[in-house]
Amino acid sequence: MLSILLLSVFGIANLFLGFLKNRQILFVGAILFVLITFGANLVEWGNPLDFGASINKGMMATDKTSVLFTAVLLFTAFLIMPLSQNYIQDKEAQPAEYYAILLFSLVGAVMMVSYESLLMLFVGIEILSISMYVLTGANKRNNRSNEAAMKYFLQGSFATGIFLFGVALLYGSTGGFSLSKIQEYVSSTPNISPMLYLGLMFTLVGMLFKVSIAPFHFWTPDVYDGAPTLFTTFMSTIVKTAGFAALFKLLSSSFGNVYGYWQTGFITLSALTIVVGNLTAVYQQSFKRMMAYSSISHAGYLLLAVTAFNERSSSAILFYSLSYSLATVCAFGVLMLVSAKNHNEEYNSFNGLAKSNPFLALVMTIAMLSLAGIPLTSGFFGKLWIFISAFERGMYWVMVIAALMSAVGLYYYFKVIIAMYLKEPHSKETDTKIEVPTPYIIALLIGTILTVVLGLLPDTIFGLLK
Repeated sequence: MLSILLLSVFGIANLFLGFLKNRQILFVGAILFVLITFGANLVEWGNPLDFGASINKGMMATDKTSVLFTAVLLFTAFLIMPLSQNYIQDKEAQPAEYYAILLFSLVGAVMMVSYESLLMLFVGIEILSISMYVLTGANKRNNRSNEAAMKYFLQGSFATGIFLFGVALLYGSTGGFSLSKIQEYVSSTPNISPMLYLGLMFTLVGMLFKVSIAPFHFWTPDVYDGAPTLFTTFMSTIVKTAGFAALFKLLSSSFGNVYGYWQTGFITLSALTIVVGNLTAVYQQSFKRMMAYSSISHAGYLLLAVTAFNERSSSAILFYSLSYSLATVCAFGVLMLVSAKNHNEEYNSFNGLAKSNPFLALVMTIAMLSLAGIPLTSGFFGKLWIFISAFERGMYWVMVIAALMSAVGLYYYFKVIIAMYLKEPHSKETDTKIEVPTPYIIALLIGTILTVVLGLLPDTIFGLLK
């Protein structure tokens, strides 16, 4: 609750900072606001505050899991903020509005990991979604950005309507919006109303759209490709983390007793998402679109952890979300620098990068290795724990598909590494060194070092939820 209040106040404060002539203050202020909220969130670890409890009336709650997921969201936002340096220098950009909307979107994300009522889940989803609709179309002079925003808005609105219809059916069958009320009905009613199953189906469809699960993924490639890369980074990390945390909380808190109803569907959707994401990524020539389909495949792996639905699932989702976010921020960070210089987002824009910019090449290499699940990176243990949780549930055939598709993923991730180290740049212009701002270097260093450290010491995260 404290994190939500702070982010709301800081978002408004950031708008007022926009009246100042010095734009650099906006960046510093946004970073400080996120760090202050991060510290306030950690204060609630093991000792939740009752601040605001009389206001929310039990519609939100703070526990270890919500504090940890909130920490992942805020830390990811902290790493993304330094990548916005080009907006500070662009006279046509409106960084005050961008930072404020990003802070407001974090309010929605935190609500999604802390809700105790479906009403608060809906409010959180809407705050986050509307913020992303606006930011996707932030580049008003770019037709791709405008098209992406319109597609995202229209399809997202339909998905929200489906979700809300499902919530209405759940209320009609259980008589309440709270997770405890729904759980009480599910566990104590011998003959569950068919309306509840129908409501659960519609609710899950709406949520699966938000996290890009096939076949509800069609918006993802175009939106990720058309949106400004900074906001694509935000969507592919924070939105996905909040979505899966909310999905797992809904199922684990209220619908564990009807696991058999949604298990088969989730297993099938997980396998389909992993296959579609990986196989389609192979054929992409644009690095950005490849990352879009890669995010779809990673959503499939996360859904596998949700479907396993055992004591490992929560920690596996948390660790995987963190490792995926670290690698994705680093990958998109390097892409923003390279594409700004070469005016190209295809694989060949990375040709010879190791020669001209060894630091950026190293960052990208570690990011790709982590996304591929190579040992000594955090991505390896993320996938390993998901596979272990799936194995304990007996989901063997899905594990075989997931393992095979992980091998397929090696192909398109290593295409970037091969381009950087084994191919020559197209021209002398692309062979020149890229100037990297200091905040950019710090963010990429933190993300890269943590990717390696968590690959060597994964228990530092896994042990927190035990």
